[in-house]
Amino acid sequence: MAAKSTTFFSFLFSLILLGVANLNVILALSSNYYDQTCPHVESTITSVVKKALLNDRTVPAALLRMHFHDCFIRGCDGSVLLNSTGKNKAEKDGPPNISLHAFYVIDNAKKAVEALCPKTVSCADILALAARDAVTLSGGPTWDVPKGRKDGRVSKATETRQLPAPTFNISQLQQNFAQRGLSMDDLVALSGGHTLGFAHCSSFQNRIHNFASKQSVDPTLQSSFAASLKSVCPAQNTPKNAGANLDSTPTTFDNRYYKLLLQGKSIFSSDQSLVTTANTKTLVSKFANSKQEFEKAFVKSMITMSSISGGQEVRLDCRVVN
Repeated sequence: MAAKSTTFFSFLFSLILLGVANLNVILALSSNYYDQTCPHVESTITSVVKKALLNDRTVPAALLRMHFHDCFIRGCDGSVLLNSTGKNKAEKDGPPNISLHAFYVIDNAKKAVEALCPKTVSCADILALAARDAVTLSGGPTWDVPKGRKDGRVSKATETRQLPAPTFNISQLQQNFAQRGLSMDDLVALSGGHTLGFAHCSSFQNRIHNFASKQSVDPTLQSSFAASLKSVCPAQNTPKNAGANLDSTPTTFDNRYYKLLLQGKSIFSSDQSLVTTANTKTLVSKFANSKQEFEKAFVKSMITMSSISGGQEVRLDCRVVN
């Protein structure tokens, strides 16, 4: 029995080592991490986000997307904030991230926090808190953000290929999320972040032009909605900023995204895929019928996602390593 136990624990230990070596690990973060070292960090960040929001209504969507794109590459380590250097093209300059914006909000928050508590609060934590504030200030829920992330020192544009694409089907999405320890429930709940924001034509052209050999338009798109998308994104689209809002209330955090999804008025193929399996469609219907149920699930999944970490330091400038 003792020999079997020893073998089992050796096997378990090997698995743990393998997991640490190959996966971003979920660290033990704490909601009161800065209570002693920087007690006013959250209110300071909130005031910066609020000020930016007053000047630009697209800031919340930008911050939420930025946090998501950060967590999905090397864990929530602020690597998406790093600038490219002469020798390295960083994540923010990878194709899926070219349209990310509002980095200045994180810069301003970092400057304000450094004035209060020098060399204490990571850029990764600032981004996680700013993303929460983005949701709350847009009419969504609030929650205690677990803190204690460290900032990463590596950022590679080539790794942005790991981000879930707007053209993914449900199997591709499930695999992509599972690789980060996220479930199908997390997938459906986090997709609700598309209640905020705007999509450029390039991200949904596949659904409205040359969809299939005998069909120009994706038949799952509601016909008048498809026509409206084609009018703003013609086949030979040239305006750089042309596109469509992700739902009909793009600056309000609500459950409209799910309601429209059930009506065939979603923007991305990846959105539409959420109604292609019984389990995910049941969740979509649940969230469409109850904003409260959506918010509860979204908060739970955001805490799970934002706890995936992998950094090593507290950066003094969010755009460059120490």
